[in-house]
Amino acid sequence: MKYCNSLTKRTRFKTREVKIGNLTLGGGAPIRIQSMTTADTMDTKGSVEESIRMIDAGCELVRLTAPSKKEAENLGVIKAELLAKGYDTPLVADIHFTPNAAEIAATKIEKVRVNPGNYADKKKFEEIEYNDESYQAELERIEKKFTPLVLLCKKEGTAMRIGTNHGSLSDRILSRYGDTPEGMVESAMEFLRICRKHDFHEIVISMKASNTLVMVQAYRMLVAVMMEEGMNYPLHLGVTEAGDGEDGRIKSAVGIGALLADGLGDTIRVSLTEAPEYEIPVAQKLVNIYEEENNVDISAIDSLKYDPFHYTRRDSIELHNIGHKHVPVVIGDLHTTENIKPSHLFGFGHNYAVELDKWNQKDLAADYIYVGQQQVDFETPGYLGIICDLDNYTKNYANKDHFFPLHTSPETLSQTNAKINFLKINVNQYDFKLIDLPKNTVLIAETEGSFTQSFRKFFNTLVIENIETPVILNLKLNTSDLEHYQLESGAMAGSVLIDGFGDGLFIQNEQHLPHLATTSTAFGILQATRTRISRTEYISCPSCGRTLFDLQETTAKIRKSTSHLKGVKIGIMGCIVNGPGEMADADYGYVGTGPGKINLYKEKEVIKRNVPEEEAVDALIDLIKSYGDWNEVSSQ
Repeated sequence: MKYCNSLTKRTRFKTREVKIGNLTLGGGAPIRIQSMTTADTMDTKGSVEESIRMIDAGCELVRLTAPSKKEAENLGVIKAELLAKGYDTPLVADIHFTPNAAEIAATKIEKVRVNPGNYADKKKFEEIEYNDESYQAELERIEKKFTPLVLLCKKEGTAMRIGTNHGSLSDRILSRYGDTPEGMVESAMEFLRICRKHDFHEIVISMKASNTLVMVQAYRMLVAVMMEEGMNYPLHLGVTEAGDGEDGRIKSAVGIGALLADGLGDTIRVSLTEAPEYEIPVAQKLVNIYEEENNVDISAIDSLKYDPFHYTRRDSIELHNIGHKHVPVVIGDLHTTENIKPSHLFGFGHNYAVELDKWNQKDLAADYIYVGQQQVDFETPGYLGIICDLDNYTKNYANKDHFFPLHTSPETLSQTNAKINFLKINVNQYDFKLIDLPKNTVLIAETEGSFTQSFRKFFNTLVIENIETPVILNLKLNTSDLEHYQLESGAMAGSVLIDGFGDGLFIQNEQHLPHLATTSTAFGILQATRTRISRTEYISCPSCGRTLFDLQETTAKIRKSTSHLKGVKIGIMGCIVNGPGEMADADYGYVGTGPGKINLYKEKEVIKRNVPEEEAVDALIDLIKSYGDWNEVSSQ
């Protein structure tokens, strides 16, 4: 199934032009940046002030929640206030459970967002048996409930976003399709087909998930299905509940970047648990990455040898801790650092305790360090691999067990007795004659441009030729801006890792950034792609007018107490709309259920109800302990 214009040349997927007030979305329009207010929609002054801050930061679409009729009515007041202050940016009503609120909003502002999973269906996490006849009856019920809004939007000239969320698929969809990208796509297509039946086309589609693999696969599958059915509606991209800080930025870059790399996407929202105006420059930087990327000519792929809609990792030869079933390794870079000392390894997660004469390894610890031509005149930890340029290795380290040579030509591979030979190649220039490489070879592969397409063609060829040599992805950056570093590296590596390719990550940057931060970025990318879990994962919604507690403060408090719980996933949701569904694959959940009241979940089951907010973080910790997932903070 085709899901973009070309697998080897990035060009923008041409979508239908949609008018949202005075804004054009899709077609030949630029990628639009949007965000959502956090103020209560009944707080007119707060909503207007927040909207202005967002618009001044570059927001081109402002979304506000409308959970009931009164909020929907007040959208008209907010719109009038903004116009009076000289702001004509289109507004979007966020609708979930209340069709009558959607119908009011459609007469007040330029766009409504509906979620198919809870607009016409109920979600009780029940398995329901359907035959074709009973399922068709349900589709007819949904059409009857949804059609009035379609006809009203058509009459009023109001645009609509059909926004499917992975975590809020209806019991009906889950019963037939499971918790899958296929289910997400079908949920949206049911509503799209009703719109088409009534000749209504001012539509934008989204397929959001906090799991980047599910999110990317769902968007790809949506485009493929739309192509088959003669549709080309614009795409709203976003990783929902991405979180805050570094994690939120990297997860957004991985998911959104994987789609932008293939020319998909007409508007984006970076969902951070931060003030909405802070989302805007992050989104702009993401878009700029692909506007500035160097594109190279790559020959077409005749036959795709992997499934872009379902994750399967490419198998490779096992060499020590690289390849096969091992998680992708991380390589740190010290090749420009002269007089390397033990303290230089601290930034890569390796701490030396002088009084104990012992190395300690952190959770975020690089597996290898590249030193190039530099000398290492101290005893490094035996578990840490040191990679040297070939001549440096031959002269100084050929007899040291955990030192390895880096070759630049396959002709020299036979010159050493190293357990692992690293071979550096450019995937755009290599002729792919890799079949006869020694079995102890690991490729460190770079590209001069078109990162996603270059590596896609390269790995597809490896699969065709049945070459199982492990491959480390080598990214080359040049930035002094840490946020840009996080976004660019996440966007570049994301789609390749999501497609099951890459046995490691080696990010090099021409300008100096703190090694602790760059190492954390590499592990963050692997965490975001679910290829290597090294820390607690927080599925934290970005806050909106429905939120029942201070999300930023609460997230920081929960993170402070639980950040050592490697591999545990914690959902932090401001209200029941973003509750057990949106944190679909979380292990534990902290969900606002009323003012000052919190429900605590184990997966999708409520374990404690209406816990006072001041007691809720401690109660969450007790809950984690009761299920055996707690461990004390290491003293190292």
